[in-house]
Amino acid sequence: MNKIILTAATALLATIAAPVSAQATQPIELKGDVQLDKVVVENGREKHVMVEPKVVVPGDKLVFATAYRNTGATAVSNFVVTNPIPAGVALAQGDAPMADVSVDGGKTWGKLANLTVTGKDGVKRAAQSSDVTHIRWTLAIVAPGASGTLTYRAVVR
Repeated sequence: MNKIILTAATALLATIAAPVSAQATQPIELKGDVQLDKVVVENGREKHVMVEPKVVVPGDKLVFATAYRNTGATAVSNFVVTNPIPAGVALAQGDAPMADVSVDGGKTWGKLANLTVTGKDGVKRAAQSSDVTHIRWTLAIVAPGASGTLTYRAVVR
């Protein structure tokens, strides 16, 4: 079992390094990162620390981040950043409510509460966070030199 977990972890970590997609002609620099949200006990109290995810196992909580920066001299309007959700993780329940998501590989988009999926039994049901395949943000305006970070939380399957 450990070998399978380590192999799955290796595959997951390889997909994490995959670049995010964005509009290629814009002067926006993007940098992706992922951290493991680990609970440690210090002085009898639990606290969360972010560490590099060298090995992950089912149930581990990850935080994916995409840092952006406008390196150009003019503002960029309606800049779209799209991140595929790696197959080995599921979007954390209730995360990224301001983002649009897709449950069909990026063909259609919307708020999770408004999307449906067809189950293996052929019956439509409300989409759940575990059905999300992609997450997308639209930045209304990114001024010259402006920067920020877009994040979402996920759980290793």
